[in-house]
Amino acid sequence: MPKTTSEPSLHDERVGESGPAVLLVMGLGMQGKVWEPQVRELSRDHRVAIFDNRGIGKSAALVGFPTMGDLAGDALRVADACGFDTFHLVGVSLGGMIAQELALREKGRVVSLTLIATHPGGPLGLVPRLSGVVAFVRSLVGPREGRLEAMKALLYPAEFLATVDPVRLDARMKLQLGERAAPRTLLGQLGAVARHDTRAKLHAIDAPTLVVRPDRDILIRPSHSNRLARGIRRAKLHAVPDAGHGVIFQGADEVSHAIRLHVAEAEAGAS
Repeated sequence: MPKTTSEPSLHDERVGESGPAVLLVMGLGMQGKVWEPQVRELSRDHRVAIFDNRGIGKSAALVGFPTMGDLAGDALRVADACGFDTFHLVGVSLGGMIAQELALREKGRVVSLTLIATHPGGPLGLVPRLSGVVAFVRSLVGPREGRLEAMKALLYPAEFLATVDPVRLDARMKLQLGERAAPRTLLGQLGAVARHDTRAKLHAIDAPTLVVRPDRDILIRPSHSNRLARGIRRAKLHAVPDAGHGVIFQGADEVSHAIRLHVAEAEAGAS
């Protein structure tokens, strides 16, 4: 199992033998393997890397309160360890905030940027819908069964939960809740989110950018995707009307296809 040689040590997984390099950055409290639907699709003809953020899964423990810049540095170290001189960068939620910082820092290496269910920071970024606040808190505390139901409500609209194959959903929830992140990790990540603010710098992102907006998201308001798309010069917006914050599972095929097209367009533009 590959790990970065620099500290803190980060566990990563690499799938795919050829094609453009794609680095996927996961969100709050989740292991990199939650990207499973996108890895399965993209690795057919891309070199894909996922990793556990510090304090998550098999990566080293999180100490103190890292900044979003620190977490972006972690993602860059993974790209270096994978031998990705240039790469396509994809982030969801917290991972999308990390990706914004990395795209600003490494303009010559990020060929394209995809931001999913995320925001550019500032006070408005910290105010989810009330139902999102309730579900988020309940997903972190209490017995496992209660946390499981709260996580479902946080990630997916009721209509999706009523129609999705329960066996498939159960497998997904086990993947997401299989190894609970330590409280200090969640606090550290939340601290980075609270200090994240790229609003005044979005115009400096020069990589072609795809912003994926799940319109039923109760954790990160969909309007933040609009702000990102307006602020980044080379951005285009892709709305997923019926999806919640868990869009990379609920809308897995659509999201994977959108990333694939975006990467191909960026590759064509760079050649």
